[in-house]
Amino acid sequence: MSDISLTMIAVLCLAALAAGWIDAVVGGGGLLLLPALLLGLPSNTPAAYALGTNKAVAIVGTSGAAVTYARKTRVDVRLAVRIGLAALAGSSGGAFLAAGMSTEVLKPVIMVVLIAVAAFVILRPAFGTAPATGPATRRQILTAIGLAGVGIGFYDGLIGPGTGTFLVLTLTAILHLDLVAASATAKIINCCTNAGALATFAWQGTVLWQLAALMALFNLAGGTLGAHTALKKGSGFVRVVLLTVVFALVANMAYEQWVA
Repeated sequence: MSDISLTMIAVLCLAALAAGWIDAVVGGGGLLLLPALLLGLPSNTPAAYALGTNKAVAIVGTSGAAVTYARKTRVDVRLAVRIGLAALAGSSGGAFLAAGMSTEVLKPVIMVVLIAVAAFVILRPAFGTAPATGPATRRQILTAIGLAGVGIGFYDGLIGPGTGTFLVLTLTAILHLDLVAASATAKIINCCTNAGALATFAWQGTVLWQLAALMALFNLAGGTLGAHTALKKGSGFVRVVLLTVVFALVANMAYEQWVA
């Protein structure tokens, strides 16, 4: 941390606070946190340190949000953990393939999917506003494990941006959860995937623990506040934040693809 100015440390902490709030409400906090680390760390710092530190920060805020949701709303923790373990396996496979595969060709496809998702949410105002009418069927559970777990977990390991947002959308569509319950479930799943990734980065020695510990405090505060905000404001508010994050994700990918 001695190579980072106090001003930059303050900026990184504020970014961690905002990212924690966004991630708790609807996912996508990594869109803010990871670029902030990439820009804030000294220019000669390998990117792996930004990735590892990002995971060490994010897992704290995600865990805080998950605990807040679990205490304040009904969440099927057992189902979330089952999906999370599948996502952990999927992300491991994605990370394994990412080393030998260019992900640039996939980004335009992801952008098209995100735009289609945004259009669907806009044209279906009732999407994610009604609570589930009953327990999930076995078919719904298996589909959620396959798509939200293995599928999105694989995407997280291969590319990464927007994983939380994809989880919220998929859980809402498959399990017919409202957006608040979907966000709560997604946080538990994210805890599983973040734990696996952090273990790998820690084993490789690419985590700046002192900086991560400081930023994690702000991320935890943002995550807890974001969960309380989502619970208080309800699914309508989460829907607005969801659309904002989706469009931000599309803009970020478009910039990286054609401008940067």
